Amino acid sequence: MAESDDIYAEDAQVAAEIEADVGVERIADVYASALLAATDNAGTTDAILEELDAVKTEALDRFPALKDVFDSRMISHDEKCGLIDRVFGGRVSPMLINFLKVVSRRGRLDCLAAIHRQARLLYDQMRGRVHVKLTTATAVDPARLAEIGRSLRATLGGEPVLRHITDPEVIGGAVLRVGDTVHDGSVATQLKKIREQMIDRSAHEIQSRRDRFRHSAGN
Repeated sequence: MAESDDIYAEDAQVAAEIEADVGVERIADVYASALLAATDNAGTTDAILEELDAVKTEALDRFPALKDVFDSRMISHDEKCGLIDRVFGGRVSPMLINFLKVVSRRGRLDCLAAIHRQARLLYDQMRGRVHVKLTTATAVDPARLAEIGRSLRATLGGEPVLRHITDPEVIGGAVLRVGDTVHDGSVATQLKKIREQMIDRSAHEIQSRRDRFRHSAGN
């Protein structure tokens, strides 16, 4: 058994032991951590995550019947492994196929979407990226979002991955979610400060132009 197999097996055993006490997200975290550890050692993290993206978007999302098979407890591990070979063989790396089979052996292919999501979150954390969801009652133009991103970068100490959605029912005008933490109204305050800064900057530019004009006229 290869070293990556050992890593997968050890973490899969941990996941199996904690399964009775925790939810899918915790199980997904264990498997995702194992995958990232193995790919980091092999120097293939970016490539494997792109393949896992494709497994999620091009297979599970597009073909619900495939997901139903993976989720089913009535279909054996051997049958699922055969399906993995037929569907993904030659399309993704042997390392990812092996990982999928390890997850299948532990009966956790039903967590595959959560594993994919958690792997991406952990990878972003490793790279200093912070997922931020901004919900506002009205649309925010790209320039303003860029301003918010720069403000958050200084506040968070990392690179914000900003996702913006509009919801007219948002109370207070704006809600900011950083990871699992929700900040009501903080964005509204930031938006106000940014708007004030833009007004001040515009006023300063106008005054500068006036001063230059007066100077030129005086000469």
